Amino acid sequence: MSTQTDTQAQAETATILPEGKLFIDGALRRAEGGKTYDNIGPWTGDVVGVAADASAADVDAAIVAARRAFDETDWSTNHEKRFALVQKLHALFEANMDKLVAIARHEVGAPLLAVNRAQVATCLGSWKALMEVYPRVNWEKDYGTLDHGGGYVSHRKAVYEPIGVVAAITPWNFPLYVNAEKVVSALLAGCTVILKPAPDTPLAGVIFGELAAEAGFPAGVINVITGADPAMAGEMLVTDPRVDLITFTGSTQIGKHIMRQGAETMKRMFLELGGKSACIVLDDAENFAQIVAQSILVFHAGQGCAVQSRLLVPRSRYDEAKAVLQAAYDGHADKWGHFDDPACAMGPVVSKKQMERVKAYIDIGIAEGATLLAGGALRPDKGTGWFVEPTCFVDVTNDMRIAQEEIFGPVLVVIPYDDDEEAIRIANDSVYGLSGGVWGSQDRAMRVANRVRTGTIGVNGGAPINGDLPFGGYKQSGIGRAWGVEGIEEYLETKVIAWRE
Repeated sequence: MSTQTDTQAQAETATILPEGKLFIDGALRRAEGGKTYDNIGPWTGDVVGVAADASAADVDAAIVAARRAFDETDWSTNHEKRFALVQKLHALFEANMDKLVAIARHEVGAPLLAVNRAQVATCLGSWKALMEVYPRVNWEKDYGTLDHGGGYVSHRKAVYEPIGVVAAITPWNFPLYVNAEKVVSALLAGCTVILKPAPDTPLAGVIFGELAAEAGFPAGVINVITGADPAMAGEMLVTDPRVDLITFTGSTQIGKHIMRQGAETMKRMFLELGGKSACIVLDDAENFAQIVAQSILVFHAGQGCAVQSRLLVPRSRYDEAKAVLQAAYDGHADKWGHFDDPACAMGPVVSKKQMERVKAYIDIGIAEGATLLAGGALRPDKGTGWFVEPTCFVDVTNDMRIAQEEIFGPVLVVIPYDDDEEAIRIANDSVYGLSGGVWGSQDRAMRVANRVRTGTIGVNGGAPINGDLPFGGYKQSGIGRAWGVEGIEEYLETKVIAWRE
């Protein structure tokens, strides 16, 4: 094929997604100097579009706009206005489902099943649930009077006010969902927002600017900054005293760095970080084989902070569990990696870098002495993108790195335990505490769940993650809670007022 033909093919590929622009102070525009960077599609490793590559001047302009909109307009005090605009924005997202699906498929690398469940539908459903709980936000609390004696009486109340300018730094795995969680919660609280999506998934952020412009949001209330360098804009936002709060979802390592960087300005932090969640299957669980089989880690290639990547099964049924898993992985061998199959739950990982990271952990697991039950290989035969086989390790001990560190890929580790006490100890023997699950007779499973140190946990298939519920973690899984009333209140400050009549 000639060079000219190659160039033409690349240009045609680049038209899959539109050019992503910055949204600053109410205007969609290119980056300073027109600089862009390539948006790489995980299915093929090819360019699927381009996005604006923001400069320091662009980031500064976004901060100035957000600061002015908060300080000089009625956005922070006009509850009805902002609720109406958030509702209008939601309606525009629903009306642009085709765009949302295209972004999730081509930019995120989500297969159709993941698009229909988690990437788009869950985003819009949780957003709707957030609007439904908005009337329950408490803006004022009466603390009554305090008699100091001698006729000196204080009347007291607390008022809850938006904190100010919020910088939202978001990940690439479920970008529409996390972007909505942060942007919508902060807007409902009365804050102004600068959204910085992950470099790998810029259009999942850009669409917030495009549709905010269509909805008629006041200039500066929402700003969107994209860029190839994951650090430049983030460092500016974290260290700038004009930004009042950082909300970040990503790795614990980066979360710690953000906390250190923000300490100089005593910046408020809301951090959703890593996880290594455990699924505990008790020996009296009904449908034991079915539960174990459905634990295979394939949905969206295991790229989720709340995935249950440690499967804990009773030693008395360990051989049975291994046989069930072997059959489950064998049965799934031809069911993943299909772009157009509506039943496909697993596609590629998001990038070459992530593929190499996952493969490095698979090699670590083998070196540590775990037994590779299934998978373990890269699969270039699936396509020219970033494909890693669904992988399962057995004969794992909880002190192994593959049992302690977040892999963020389709790698399940299976750990045996002797009794409930050991299962609880293993589940809690982690620096993380984000999610989890327990399966067994109801009372027994509830007793176990109550002792697992984690922010969310499902018992016998109960769903603890939804837009009307607070979501967050214990320990190094984060600080604060997203979604629900609590998620909106993360963006509020408390002021106590006392007065004498």
